[in-house]
Amino acid sequence: MDLKAFAVDLHIHSCLSPCGDIDMTPNNIVNMSLLKGLDAIGIADHNSAKNLPGIEKLAKEAGLTLVPGIEVNTKEEIHVLAYFQKVEDALFVGDKLYEKLPDIKNNEKLFGEQLVLNEFDEETGRIEKLLINAVDISIEELGYMVKRLNGVIVPAHIDRRSFSIISNIGFIPDELNIKTVEHSSSYVKGQNPLVDMISSGYRIIRSSDAHYLHQISEREFFMHLEENTPEAIIKKLIEGK
Repeated sequence: MDLKAFAVDLHIHSCLSPCGDIDMTPNNIVNMSLLKGLDAIGIADHNSAKNLPGIEKLAKEAGLTLVPGIEVNTKEEIHVLAYFQKVEDALFVGDKLYEKLPDIKNNEKLFGEQLVLNEFDEETGRIEKLLINAVDISIEELGYMVKRLNGVIVPAHIDRRSFSIISNIGFIPDELNIKTVEHSSSYVKGQNPLVDMISSGYRIIRSSDAHYLHQISEREFFMHLEENTPEAIIKKLIEGK
């Protein structure tokens, strides 16, 4: 089967993330993604998947592929993107992560609201615990959990000076069997020789890490796929280069 190029942005936050703008609602995210010409998006809120069901309904109606995701802050303080084939699997892992979050209540005035919205952008709940804290799960444990559900983990924004696998432990352990890493959308090759050296052995994805609507990527980053489905995208991430 011939491969086709699909424009993707696999790291977008909704208003569920406390650092996500209030305008990052399911309808606004889907419509902005369509306006920007994207073929597939990944929603990856901090340590939760509660806004995926509403976004999934809208994405299906719009013909936009949704890759269900979560941006997990592991016990090593490493941000890791976990991608799943099904929203139900992301919700299952999200519940497990919530159990492992420290019992620290979110201060909305300080960190922002953590809103759960349906497909009509109606508020159906608020998350009590502060979602940006580290969960008591290691990156190795997370990888095992996600792999059992036919998903994949991808170290997030490895070029950053904080909350990245390189900044925190300095390398990518072989036992994690990681094949793909994420670079920030603004990263330029040559800025960090260590990042470039480590990245050379992996497939690299570029994502917006959007917290505001205007930050969602244009048709900038592409994946060559047999078909535009979550399964095909995850297969590429698992295979690596």
